[in-house]
Amino acid sequence: MLGPVILAASRSDRMRRLVSAAPVTKQVVDRFIPGETVDDVVPIIEGLTGRGLELTMDVVGEDITTPGQATAARDAYLRLIDRIKDLRLGPKVEMSVKLSMFGQALENGHELALANVRPVVEAAAAIGTTVTLDAEDHTTLDSMFAIHEELRKDFPQTGCVIQAYLFRTEADARRLAANGSRVRLVKGAYKEPAEVAYQNKHEIDKAYVRILRILMEGDGYPMIGSHDPRIISIAQELARKAGRKLDEYEFQMLYGIRSDEHLRLAAEGHRMRVYTAYGTDWYGYFMRRLAEKPANLRFFVRSMAGKG
Repeated sequence: MLGPVILAASRSDRMRRLVSAAPVTKQVVDRFIPGETVDDVVPIIEGLTGRGLELTMDVVGEDITTPGQATAARDAYLRLIDRIKDLRLGPKVEMSVKLSMFGQALENGHELALANVRPVVEAAAAIGTTVTLDAEDHTTLDSMFAIHEELRKDFPQTGCVIQAYLFRTEADARRLAANGSRVRLVKGAYKEPAEVAYQNKHEIDKAYVRILRILMEGDGYPMIGSHDPRIISIAQELARKAGRKLDEYEFQMLYGIRSDEHLRLAAEGHRMRVYTAYGTDWYGYFMRRLAEKPANLRFFVRSMAGKG
């Protein structure tokens, strides 16, 4: 029940100031966001890949208001790619991007976002890896899918994210699976109205399994974005029934959540990719992590109470 409240708080400037000013906040944020700069995260990349894990890197930040900020977001990703080039990890380290960071919500935002994200996709391809377009609220998705389709003409490994709680997603999954896309399936972490999205956890879970079956039986590459043990077990069974080998799908989980499970799946031979965010504009990302799982919120509250 607190999820929608926290999601609303993620858009509140007043709550941003209060949370950011709390002395304990940095300690808790560090659980989910391991650094603010490329220098901070390079040792994380080396450490996780050295343990058999793969990564997708997210430079946090969404609510940009000027074309200059969109250009700065593009350049931040280009600096990241340039820095990890020498690590020679290829597809073990990909990028995740939110098109809102690249100017999608500004005037002529669709064209601006495409123009800004293309150099990032090109640079990623040049070092042997790729980019996945993160899903945001439902009003942005038609633009995101159109940009995804355009980028795949030259860079077919470009991925995208779909969200199980949206009514439209089963149809999106069928289309994407049929054309061989890389697709990350998540439950969804934005506050969406009842007109477009399931509101009940049980209904969302059922939709997730239906959509996952579509992806596993299709021609694309499924990426299972979930920490739910039941979903992970179901995914393994659906993959087996679909005749998929271990390298024909992957699991993805967030940095700082169920880290032992990351290592367990990798040890079993699964591709296990850790979604790793970094940067200074962490507030919106952090609040959605709290909203997604009650345990994350309890961890934050206990930490604040302890410091108090």
